[in-house]
Order: sequence, then C-alpha cells, then structure tokens
Amino acid sequence: MSAKQKENQAPQSYRGRFAPSPTGPLHLGSLLTALASFLQARSRGGKWFVRIDDIDTPRCKPGAATEILRTLEWFGLYWDGPVLYQQQNLEAYQWALDRLIAQGWIYPCTCSRKQLAPFGQRYPGLCRNNPLKSNKPHAFRVKTAADPIRFYDGLQGNFTHNLNQTCGDFIIRRRDKIFAYQLTVVIDDHLLGVTEVLRGCDLLDSTPRQIYLHQLLQLQIPSYCHIPILTDSRGLKLSKQTQAPAVDPKNPGPTLHRLLQWLGQNPPEAIKNWPATEIIAYAITHWNPTKMPKTQQIDIMTSIVGPNIKGIKP
Repeated sequence: MSAKQKENQAPQSYRGRFAPSPTGPLHLGSLLTALASFLQARSRGGKWFVRIDDIDTPRCKPGAATEILRTLEWFGLYWDGPVLYQQQNLEAYQWALDRLIAQGWIYPCTCSRKQLAPFGQRYPGLCRNNPLKSNKPHAFRVKTAADPIRFYDGLQGNFTHNLNQTCGDFIIRRRDKIFAYQLTVVIDDHLLGVTEVLRGCDLLDSTPRQIYLHQLLQLQIPSYCHIPILTDSRGLKLSKQTQAPAVDPKNPGPTLHRLLQWLGQNPPEAIKNWPATEIIAYAITHWNPTKMPKTQQIDIMTSIVGPNIKGIKP
C-alpha cells in the first residue's frame, strides 16, 4: 500500500460509513441504514463517510451514484470529506491478494455453478489442492480454518460461526477478475479507519468471513452493529431486486419520522412538519442506540418486528 492509502489508520475517535452500491436509487431500507449509521457517528461527535461500492462494474448504473448522493443531502445526511469510490482502491485489493497468496491461503478454483449446485451453500473444497497457477478461467478462494469465529454485535449480541462447516473456502476474486465483496469491504474499511460497521442484518452472515480476513491480513477489526432490515408484504427484503421504490425526496419530514420510529426512537409527532435539517439535529441529540429493535427484520406494512433471517442465528 502507498503512504496515501495508509492514511487515517492511526487510532482515533469514532468513524462510521455508509457504503451503497450504485445499482439504482435509494429505497427506504438503504435510507434506514444511512440514517442509523449517520446518527451513531454524529451523536458521538464522530466522522461519517460515504463510500460508493462500485467494484462490481457490470451492475453499476450510470448516474446512480449522483442520485444517491443527492438523496442523502435532501434528507439532511451530510458526509465528511470527499466521497470515496472502491475503484480508487484496486491496488490495495491486489496488495491484499498478493499477501494472502504469499502466506499460502489462496488457491485457484475452476468450479462452475453447475458443478457446485449439488453441494448447497458450503463449498466442498474440490479445487483446494490445485497448484497456484492455472491456465483455465478461475476464481481465487481463501482457505478457511477449523477454529470458529466469535464476535459481539452491538445490537444482536454474541455470535459463534464456523466458516469451515457453514460456507467452506470462499471467493475473494471472481472468475471475471473482479475482487469480491468480502475482501474489498475489509480493505476499504481499513483504509478509512472505520471503528464501527453499522449495516443491515442481511450482511450479518458476512461478518465472520470479514473478521477472518482481518485476522489473516493482521488488520484492526472494527466493531459491528447490525440493524433490522425492512421487508415488504411478501416478507422479502426491500431491495432493488425486489423492485423497492425509490424514496420520495419532496416531503422528507414524514419519511424521517417513520424511519426514526422503526429505529425505536419514538420521535414526537410534531417533528413531521419540520425541515429535514431540524429533524436530523433533533435526532442526533436524542439518539439512543439501545432503543433499536433487537431483531433482524421489520415489516414496513405492519411495523411488526419479525423473526430472524433464515440461516442467521446467534
């Protein structure tokens, strides 16, 4: 890594981030995460950064990043410093891959999805003994260890996860040579000096893999806090894949009020009619993360907290 890339790695005060993918406009679910991470940082006098996770270029849509940033501003969520982009960190991802290769943790995998379909979620290690150099199209997988990963989540509690038994060796660079999310987010957060990762519970099962990579690369592990995701009437997570509508910026007050309710903050009805900046100022002053629902999903139609997401358990 260059000296510039190592910037901001010294111990410091709270540093949080919001990292959307530019695959479409913000919906209520992503705005909920943005708001919670913003309030967590600002209420502690910390920094809040926005990083555009644009590593998966085939899925990125022109203009989406600009629209996301404009929406954040409409709702009074102003970030610190310049907006960051994963495409700026390609050299750092390669550094991490090279380091893992040198340590003997990486091997090429030529398996197709069709070959792996009978094995379910866990990779069976078919290519684990492959030589490092391969002339066939391949992904790179990292070997997992038998020891369980244990961590404490600031909202969901204690977790123990055995990667070797649940997912097996996982991909850190895809067959198309695009670096995988599990590696990029570790490097991105390290370069930014993130002290706490606050995000949705749909990413809870990614946390053990990311902690594992932190350990292999000998990087400081941040704290984690996973908030409930929002689900629709079908029980599906609000997302671009489920055609979740974009948030309407024309009247942000009622939307912010509703989001604060979902976050357990019990805002007074009167603030619905306030300007977004005043609602945000109120929310910072009264932010209490211990009031957030200790569940993994919330039905937006009923506001009833739901059961744990399938496959994610303490």
